[in-house]
Amino acid sequence: SSGEDIIAWLAERFQIDTQEARNFGSMLVALGYIYPLQDHKRLVIKPDASLYRFQTPYFWPTQQWPVEDTDYAIYLAKRNIRKKGILELHEQEQYNRLHKWMNHKWDFIVMQAKEQYRAAKERKKPDRVVFDCQERAYWVVHRPPVRTHTHTQIMIFTQQSIMRPRVKSSVSIGALVKYSATYNSHDPFLFKCLPSNPWLTDDVTYWTLNMPNVEIPTRMRVERWTFSFGELLSDPRGRDDFRLFLKKEFSGENLAFWESCEDLKWGAAATMREKAEQIYKTFLARGAPRWINIDGKTMEITVNSLKHPHRYVLDAAQTHIYMLMKKDSYGRYLKSPVFKDTSKKSVCPEEHKFTRPSLSPIILRQQEQEQRAKMAASAPVDITQVMSKLSKQGKNVPPHPPPANK
Repeated sequence: SSGEDIIAWLAERFQIDTQEARNFGSMLVALGYIYPLQDHKRLVIKPDASLYRFQTPYFWPTQQWPVEDTDYAIYLAKRNIRKKGILELHEQEQYNRLHKWMNHKWDFIVMQAKEQYRAAKERKKPDRVVFDCQERAYWVVHRPPVRTHTHTQIMIFTQQSIMRPRVKSSVSIGALVKYSATYNSHDPFLFKCLPSNPWLTDDVTYWTLNMPNVEIPTRMRVERWTFSFGELLSDPRGRDDFRLFLKKEFSGENLAFWESCEDLKWGAAATMREKAEQIYKTFLARGAPRWINIDGKTMEITVNSLKHPHRYVLDAAQTHIYMLMKKDSYGRYLKSPVFKDTSKKSVCPEEHKFTRPSLSPIILRQQEQEQRAKMAASAPVDITQVMSKLSKQGKNVPPHPPPANK
């Protein structure tokens, strides 16, 4: 039977899904209940037309036959006779090792191998071929080929592969320098905030001018939209400006679909199915009011995935629309009158210099404590209260015990 037929049979027989049936089939192959006919050393089941056979019950692991080196040596000697000395590399290594280790009884092993080989030749050819495959599958499970690499070597190679850079240092450093030069003036740690840093001056003008949906944005904010398409969409004010541009080009459904996908991805789990159905009816269904233009393959993948909706069910279509807007609409938006008008109206606030910024609450508290300490030190001393405290302390002191008699 083929691998896909066995997987389908396991799924139907045990009422499990395809992936679980594939894992179960691989476990049966690894344990020796099923063996491959083509790639006999690869003990997994492939979901394709690769041929497999069910192992005879005589070689099942449940028989609990003792796996002894003598039996394996007889098998290798018999195989060496049949192949006329041409064995696989790992079999040749095992054959030489066993020959050296069992040299004292190697004549007996060769005699047994010749007897089994002579008895096998008396069988019909189909039966002989089937038994050879069954016996080879049994020993592949119980005497698997020795790995060429140890676990330690594999771990070292993995660590080296992870640490090995995939990009040249000159390219990565150039990209880092370019990013730093681009965002330098927009970093409040490296550049001044205009009109002032509210955390230092207690002036909230900076926050007021940079509210999410402010009517007139600042010039630095508009400049940031030109850095990348992601910067434009991450800013609510920039997204509104881009929406106005798409509306004039009669392609506003692309941005609306992208926003609906974001709402589905980051929204509540209880409303996922309802939102997915609404998105399908609005943007993807035949004759939808705001139908989006995506290729047939992406549409097929998306429609099939909507049968079992989840947060990322629309990722393929969302990525397609995102790249379409990035490559086509974004470049035209930066050259459009909409962006130029917004850039022209943007404000550039002047720097506010505050000579007396308010003190930190911690400093105010320290000053208050120091003032109280000074007042307590300069206050007149009441002798009556001092004597009263001393007398109370004298009463609380326990008397000394009498000296012990010698």
